[in-house]
Amino acid sequence: MARFKRDFDFDDKIIETISYNVRKYRKLVGITQEQLALDIGVYPEFIRKFESTRGSEGLSLYSLYKISIVLGVRIDKFFEYED
Repeated sequence: MARFKRDFDFDDKIIETISYNVRKYRKLVGITQEQLALDIGVYPEFIRKFESTRGSEGLSLYSLYKISIVLGVRIDKFFEYED
């Protein structure tokens, strides 16, 4: 079976988009970074760094799942890009 390199258009800024949306939905719900951190079981500094560094600190899928539950937002909404 022959194999070849396929081309895909990957979004290089997806982590920034997720970070932006976590902050946006957190503020819409009206909770602080500290409360979100407490609710998902991480240190407040983790949420501060994730939001302020546009995601360069990284975030596990499990943490994103927990954030979606706490904020009441479907997980796919964090991947939506807005101009």
